[in-house]
Amino acid sequence: MIIDPSVTPPADITRPSPQLVDGLRAMGTATISGELSRLGIRDPQLCGLQALFDGTCIAGPALTLQFLPKREDLAPGEEYADPEKQIHRHVLYLVQDGDVVVVDARGDLSSGIFGEMMMTYFGGRKGAGVIVDGCLRDTPKIAGLGVQVWARGRTPNYHTQTGLMPYAVNVPIACGGTTVMPGDIIVADEDGAVVVPIALAPEVLEAGNHHAEWEDFSRAKLSEGGDLRKYYPLSDEVQAEFRAWREQQS
Repeated sequence: MIIDPSVTPPADITRPSPQLVDGLRAMGTATISGELSRLGIRDPQLCGLQALFDGTCIAGPALTLQFLPKREDLAPGEEYADPEKQIHRHVLYLVQDGDVVVVDARGDLSSGIFGEMMMTYFGGRKGAGVIVDGCLRDTPKIAGLGVQVWARGRTPNYHTQTGLMPYAVNVPIACGGTTVMPGDIIVADEDGAVVVPIALAPEVLEAGNHHAEWEDFSRAKLSEGGDLRKYYPLSDEVQAEFRAWREQQS
């Protein structure tokens, strides 16, 4: 059965509080990855994806787009001339300020999932960024839009020109070998991109804030020539010193 989003629009997501998203953005991917590992999520990285343009850290809830290998009885045919049957457009219709569109493009290096016009629309909707397990096209023009993109690469081809077809919006997907659920929080920076399961996000933020605090203390001590064995990670013998430092900061 061919999905027709113009008849049955995809479901939207429940968005987290801005405070939660902002806090995770401030943590960055390296700290988040470590904290998630300690909470039992062994590898939250969306592996193989790199920032296509120089940018900053982004964070936001995931809107997901699933591609499948093209199959002739399911792939859009002549009727695809109707824009409202183009499934990849419908994930963009849902974009709100701060959202992240995450695309399972199966690691394909020959299909450009979005191009300049779609990304112009995304930027106008004030989306935070786009994560594509695959490629984009029109990248020189997209670079001038200020849209943040993490992907595997670039291609001149459009999204259904080769072996892919868009199939569903806001369903569980695999991106960079990692499961992403609609509404999970994505954080991406120059180290890469990670997925924070929404149920664990508050705990990650709390742990990360504590981690950042003791790392500030540790960094100060190491910069003064302090003993690495004592100050990273903090040993029991310097906990009292850390507590005294923390009180002085408050």
